Amino acid sequence: MKKVEAIIKPFKLDDVREALSEIGITGMTAIEVKGFGRQKGHTELYRGAEYVVDFLPKVKLEVVVTEDQVDRCVEAITQAARTGKIGDGKIFVTAVERVVRIRTGEEDHAAI
Repeated sequence: MKKVEAIIKPFKLDDVREALSEIGITGMTAIEVKGFGRQKGHTELYRGAEYVVDFLPKVKLEVVVTEDQVDRCVEAITQAARTGKIGDGKIFVTAVERVVRIRTGEEDHAAI
């Protein structure tokens, strides 16, 4: 099993959710986060004073999938989240050693 974490622009969340649903991935967690990478924020004016906004709003998606779903999952997120502009985000894939469904006690693939 693998955990796919994606940092995307907030307005792309529905597009990504739909793309994942189309390939059969229905369970996911979405978290509102703030951060920056190469995008490095921007400056804004407030009451005549200029200030730097370093941390930009993003959405972090977490999806746990089987090994055979990883490539399709990453491709679906990439296609749905891409705008072609700086700050589109990143995808991280890591190994998951164990999954337990709390309600039933099912483990691993049965718990996904």
